[in-house]
Amino acid sequence: QVQLVESGGGLVQSGGSLRLSCTASGFTFSTSAMNWYRQAPGKERELVAGIDRAGSTNYADSVKGRFIISRDNDKNLVSLQMSSVQPEDTAVYYCNGRSVSWSGVQEYWGQGTQVTVSS
Repeated sequence: QVQLVESGGGLVQSGGSLRLSCTASGFTFSTSAMNWYRQAPGKERELVAGIDRAGSTNYADSVKGRFIISRDNDKNLVSLQMSSVQPEDTAVYYCNGRSVSWSGVQEYWGQGTQVTVSS
């Protein structure tokens, strides 16, 4: 079955760095777009960063220049390097995979990993 397993969350001080990882299985990772979303308490889930099958990336304005998304298709791994984190980056971070096939679009979600930034 499809699995997305996130790791790397935790408590970090403002201005620090953290690296999130997501290991995927059960679908064709190399041809899927991979994304990181986050959801803070009382807020809607928002897209943080995405990387398509060709390696092109996109970022939310709030994290541009601070976060970097990358993928390793040999390891079915997508990562999010977070730098200069701020308290407003506190949220549950979710790994998302999106694949398109003849049958339509399939989306997959991890269970989420908590990131807490202390001021």
